Amino acid sequence: MTKGYMGVDIGSISTKGIIIDDHHRILASEYIWTKGNPIEAVKELLSRLEKQITGKNIQVVAVGTTGSARKLIGTILGAVIIKNEITAHAVGTMSKYPDIKTIFEIGGQDSKIILLDDGIVVDYAMNTLCAAGTGSFLSSQAKRLDVPVEEFGNIAITSQNPTKIAARCTVFAESDLVHKAQMGYKKEDIIAGLCRSVALNYLNNVGKGKRIQAPVIFQGGVSKNIGVVKAFEDILGFPIIVDEIGHLMGALGVAILAQKTKKEIPFSFRITNYNFETKGIECSKCPNHCEIICVSQGNKLLDAWGNRCERGSMMH
Repeated sequence: MTKGYMGVDIGSISTKGIIIDDHHRILASEYIWTKGNPIEAVKELLSRLEKQITGKNIQVVAVGTTGSARKLIGTILGAVIIKNEITAHAVGTMSKYPDIKTIFEIGGQDSKIILLDDGIVVDYAMNTLCAAGTGSFLSSQAKRLDVPVEEFGNIAITSQNPTKIAARCTVFAESDLVHKAQMGYKKEDIIAGLCRSVALNYLNNVGKGKRIQAPVIFQGGVSKNIGVVKAFEDILGFPIIVDEIGHLMGALGVAILAQKTKKEIPFSFRITNYNFETKGIECSKCPNHCEIICVSQGNKLLDAWGNRCERGSMMH
C-alpha cells in the first residue's frame, strides 16, 4: 500500500487539491472553482481526487489545509495541520526550486509576494483590499473588450507598442481603457498595455519597498497569462519562472507539511456523503460581542472559533 498525503488549498475563487507520496511525487491533483461555497467545492474536489486514485492501492494518511477557508475545511476534513498561504506556498515552491529568492503570486481576487533567503521566508506582503491587477480585474476587462481572457496573453505578445493604461485602481483603469479604445488604439496594444499595467501595479503596490532578487517564480491564475509574464520580464530585465503546477503550489506545500507532522489519521473519502452546517452566533457574555463560527455535523459540534476570551468558548 502507498501512503498518500493530501493538501487542500481553498481560495475565494478556486479550490485546489493534491495527493503526494513519501517522495513528494504527485499521485493526484485537481483544480476547481469555489463558487462561493467552500464546503461543496471541497466535496466535489474530493470526489475527483478519489477517482484518480481508485484501484491504485493508495491510502491517504494525513490531510493539511491552507487558503482563506483553511480553518473551516481543516475542521471538516480532520486536518493534521492548518497553515497560512505564505508558509504553504513557500514550502511547496522550495520543494521544486530550492534556490528560489522571490515568489510572485496573483490570484483571482488577491495577490502576494514572498521573499526567501536560504530557504527561509524573510519578508512578505499581501494585497486583499483592491482588485486592480488581479485575475478578476483582467476577466472584467476581457469582457469589456469582447476577448476571451484565455487569449489575452497570446494577443498581448503580438503588440509592438503597448498602450499606457492607468491601473492603480480598477475604476481608473476601466475609464482609461474605454477612452483609449475610443481614440482608436489597436486592440492588441490596449491588451498589452493592460498586461503591463498589471505588472506595474503589482510591483508598485504589493512589491513596494521590497528587494526583488532572481530567481523569481510567478504563480497564481494570472501566471498563465504570457502577456503579464512578458511584462514582468521587460520591467525587471530577467527571466521569470512559471511552473506548470504553479497554481497547485499552496496545496503541494501543505501536503508536504502534513507529511512532516508524522501524524497519521487514515482519511475516508466517505466524508463527501456527510452534511455539515456552519452558522454564526453572537456571544453576549462580554462587551466584545464576538461572532463565533460553529461547524456541526448533525447534532455534533465539530469546532468553533472567533471568540476573543474564554467566556465565548463553545468547545469543552
